[in-house]
Amino acid sequence: MEHRQTHFFYALKLPAETKSQLNKYCQQLQGELPFLRWVHGEDYHITLAFLGDAPVEKLELSKQFIQEQLSDDAEFSLTIQSLGTFGRKDSPRIFWAGVEQEPRLDAVRAAVFSACTQAGFQLESRPFHPHITLARKWKGEAPFPLTAEQLRLSFAEPIHFLAKEVVLYQTHLDKVPKYEAIATFRLS
Repeated sequence: MEHRQTHFFYALKLPAETKSQLNKYCQQLQGELPFLRWVHGEDYHITLAFLGDAPVEKLELSKQFIQEQLSDDAEFSLTIQSLGTFGRKDSPRIFWAGVEQEPRLDAVRAAVFSACTQAGFQLESRPFHPHITLARKWKGEAPFPLTAEQLRLSFAEPIHFLAKEVVLYQTHLDKVPKYEAIATFRLS
């Protein structure tokens, strides 16, 4: 039996309504912005900690620690209202929607991050930049047309939602949508 490459990550779950609003928005953009792959609407999320290929014992430990860490955290509201890119300005690798700064999101992320480190995971230490990946790999003939400033201001109608759940997802590269929720932690 071949071992299919799979990986795990903790993320903030977006409500179904929010996913569908974002998806409608992306469908309008697809004509103008040729990216190789647009993310399936069901797969939108905000990554909190990327674990990679994870041994079961460490996963179990991390779930236990996250349960403890998040037991006092309440749900909070977030606003999606900007777009941005990672990678080269003229040929971005990732096209994303950004959320407004929210200290409680940072606190939840810090809790998840420390629970995972405690469970023995080595995590990337770059600064947390909460975002929702919408598309990957620019494939336009022309360079990517929008400046950072235009992207920042281009979200016409902000999308507000309540952050209620942190989810442990497993990736299935051969499926669409490709993220499966393995465990869910509700914010009270």
